[in-house]
Amino acid sequence: MQTRTLGSTGPAVSALGLGAMGMSGGAYGPADRAESIATVHAALEAGVTLIDTGDFYAMGHNELLLAEALRGRDRDSYRLSVKFGALRGPGHVFGGQDNRPEAVKNFLAYSLTRLGTDHVDIYRPARLDPAVPIEETVGAIKEMIDAGYVRFVGLSEVDAATIRRAHAVHPIADLQIEYSLLSRAVEAEILPTLRELGIGLTAYGVLGRGLISGHWSPGHVAGPGDLRGFSPRFSSGNVEHNLALVEALRRIAGTLDCTVAQLAIAWVAAQGGDIVPLAGARTRERLAEALPAMELSLSADDLAEIDKAVPLGAARGDRYPPAFMSSLGVGN
Repeated sequence: MQTRTLGSTGPAVSALGLGAMGMSGGAYGPADRAESIATVHAALEAGVTLIDTGDFYAMGHNELLLAEALRGRDRDSYRLSVKFGALRGPGHVFGGQDNRPEAVKNFLAYSLTRLGTDHVDIYRPARLDPAVPIEETVGAIKEMIDAGYVRFVGLSEVDAATIRRAHAVHPIADLQIEYSLLSRAVEAEILPTLRELGIGLTAYGVLGRGLISGHWSPGHVAGPGDLRGFSPRFSSGNVEHNLALVEALRRIAGTLDCTVAQLAIAWVAAQGGDIVPLAGARTRERLAEALPAMELSLSADDLAEIDKAVPLGAARGDRYPPAFMSSLGVGN
């Protein structure tokens, strides 16, 4: 497994990370606990060292799952990226974001206990809290770094101005944000800002929540609790248009002897050595498909063909439902 460094001050991690959200709570359909743990083990054995979670993923279930999967492993052999601050209520109701300094420390204490570790490698607010200056939130994380409980500060889904303000308080290792062939809003202002400041990018949603994995078919219906049932990009009318883009990618993948998923992941990785794609694999089968993407070398001609097949802004429908779009630093 190749490695990449998250920005100029962040840690060296595997060139492909593992996103664990789908392993808990049925966010993308049912997940099997034993298979999820086996998938984490397979990722580690393949050289994946970056594992991403959130304390609100199934209300702590994901952290407990990872604690079980990582038990007995050398703590220096992997890096834990943890998002915090998203408030949840019974029935999986979202209740906003709490990034107050006292809340930062409270959330961290719970995460350390659930994860069974003495430190988190990268700690990041899941979204911007409009009621709390980002300087106060980053300042609280810095205190936790000084105390030895956190190694690096990360951000998630914020705009360029917020990145600059946060970075002025403490060096930011990376920004986690959605980036895929279907979601390229980061290219206009976010990526140039990150590169100017020496901040890395960890890209989630590289397969468009399965939409451009090559495995989603017309007429497929999301099951109960599956977030894609509420996603505008999967709604009737939009999904057919978006799947036509996938078929264009499938033709290119055929010429390169790879799958659509591998092509989509490789495209994200090819956008810069400062970008680490996160594969949200819930099974060893999907992980095994994702891993070879990091060995796929795309030429300038290949990238041009891909861009022609799925040009900037080609996707139809927002990447989140309307209620969530307002919390994002950039759009689609």
